[in-house]
Amino acid sequence: MENMKSMKKAGALALALSSGAMMMGAGPANAGTLLDFLFPKKPRSQEMVGQQQGLPGVAGPPGSANGFPPPPGGSLAGDKDPLPRVKAPTYYTYKAEPMRLVASSRFADPVVTSAVSTSDAPAAGIDAASDPRRFLTEAQVRATDPIAKALEAYYGSGKPLLWVTGSMMNDRARSVLTVLGKADEVGLDPADYAVSVPPLNFDSADALGRNRVLMQFELSLSAKVLAYVQDAVRGRIDPNKLSGYHDFKRKDVDLGAALKLISLSPNPGAYILSRNPSNPQFEALKAELARLKAEDSGSETPIVINLTASLKPGQSNPEVANIVAALKRHGSDALKEKHAALFASYAGSPDYTPDIVALVEDYQKEAGLKPDGIIGKATASRMMGVSESAKIDKLIVAMEQVRWLPKDLGSRYVFVNQPAFMAYYHNDNREQFSMRVVVGGPRTQTYFFNDEIETVELHPYWGVPASIIVNEMLPKLRKDPSYLDRLGYEVTYAGSKVSSSEVNWYDTKNVGVRQPPGSDNALGELKILFPNTHSIYMHDTPSKSFFKRDMRALSHGCIRLAEPRVMAAAVLGTTVDDIGKRLAKPGNQAISVPQKVPVYVSYFTAWPDKDGIVRYYDDVYQRDDYTRKAFLVTSKARGV
Repeated sequence: MENMKSMKKAGALALALSSGAMMMGAGPANAGTLLDFLFPKKPRSQEMVGQQQGLPGVAGPPGSANGFPPPPGGSLAGDKDPLPRVKAPTYYTYKAEPMRLVASSRFADPVVTSAVSTSDAPAAGIDAASDPRRFLTEAQVRATDPIAKALEAYYGSGKPLLWVTGSMMNDRARSVLTVLGKADEVGLDPADYAVSVPPLNFDSADALGRNRVLMQFELSLSAKVLAYVQDAVRGRIDPNKLSGYHDFKRKDVDLGAALKLISLSPNPGAYILSRNPSNPQFEALKAELARLKAEDSGSETPIVINLTASLKPGQSNPEVANIVAALKRHGSDALKEKHAALFASYAGSPDYTPDIVALVEDYQKEAGLKPDGIIGKATASRMMGVSESAKIDKLIVAMEQVRWLPKDLGSRYVFVNQPAFMAYYHNDNREQFSMRVVVGGPRTQTYFFNDEIETVELHPYWGVPASIIVNEMLPKLRKDPSYLDRLGYEVTYAGSKVSSSEVNWYDTKNVGVRQPPGSDNALGELKILFPNTHSIYMHDTPSKSFFKRDMRALSHGCIRLAEPRVMAAAVLGTTVDDIGKRLAKPGNQAISVPQKVPVYVSYFTAWPDKDGIVRYYDDVYQRDDYTRKAFLVTSKARGV
């Protein structure tokens, strides 16, 4: 009996893994957990399943596992055949939106249409030989299809010129050229919007050449202005083309309406600038970018902390001098002010004294690290700081990513930042609390998306994901079909509850597995659900030790909360004591939140804290690298 208990405990420990983001295939559309098969009539149930699909395997009739013959070349005791695998999403080779020529040959002639002009455009009905607009049909401009269509609709209907008055560029053009030239201030690339400006002095004898240049400028600038507007609103790149881990509904930008507003605006430069995000987070990133560009720190010698082992309080190490120097350079203003006496008096001693330990602990608190005064790899890496150029790169990526999110995050929401390994609860437009989280490992990454919290489930079932069953448990089950029975897991075949030993584990097409509520349940005592096709949610965990680590990319994709009761109380609008009382009652219980709460499962390696100070984090999944590569591909496609 004792041996059986030990086996059950060991098995439960092996399965105490967060439910996963790994799925069949490479794209989000293939997502799903095994609860798809437990509840096939509810594809968006509280388990947040995706498409219904079976586990990979060999189809065959159900029956006693001992009565099934193994496939040719294999055996139940020692299977030689390749096991099926559930593959994770992949990163893609980014492809930019294609460009085409604007169909300028179809533009209307104002002499024919008698279009009504503004003060900035020549009056209709004038001599066609001297009217610059007649040469608009000869302009050669490449643009994406949405931009080209907007230009064709505007100029094709004989609307007024926007950037040329008489025989020269007007002030309206100058206002937008100024904004386009400073696109880097809002995280965009000015080269993407560069336009050849007409010369101030034309050859008076070459009126036709002058008009051709002016109309080429007119159409080119309109194309670049629309590109800027579109990029400012939704970002330069489509995040869904980066990887299967990105999931966003790309924002629609009404370019026709934008052109109309531009034509009516007395200051079109101010209008297009206003299309950038204006939320506090973007403004903080923008201000930090301006600050870094204004500083001349390129000549600073990097401070290197070379520790071969963790440094603990009371020890001595020559690297203590570099630790103090690094914190003096990279520490926050508040940290420097609090420990000003130490920085002024420190003489280079190798002793790791209590006052230096206190300095390190305060730094660790600010950095979201465990404030234990022990300087290991993670703390030393953070202390050495990020170079100014690397910070700028992170800020540019972060400003792009803000554009993928809603313009206003809301006054109440949950924000999970994976590189920070933290979750933040905002209410009444301020951060009320934060907590440590565990997110997916590099091979089982957590997705980047946003949704709405709908349900808190107490004493939850764990629907074991296909990835864990197939990739980790199937080899054991083929050798020992009763394995899950001994662990107390529930198994279904085609929707009917069966014994694990009754399943042919070479035919997993209609098999479902879940772990009942209990002290060993992988989801702990509660989970917080927001329906999505990736089967990702927030939950408790029996593996509390993971929260003590600084690097917490350790789960199968879901988000483990250090203080699940606190988060559950917040989204339900109740107290932690109330959650405790509810949990004291046995049995699975699903509680709908009174009002849906937006949740942003995000990925920012640069992000402002509650005080507006931008913090920098490691690129755990190397997603920033893929984003920067996509920037280059996009610029190249635009002819930059």
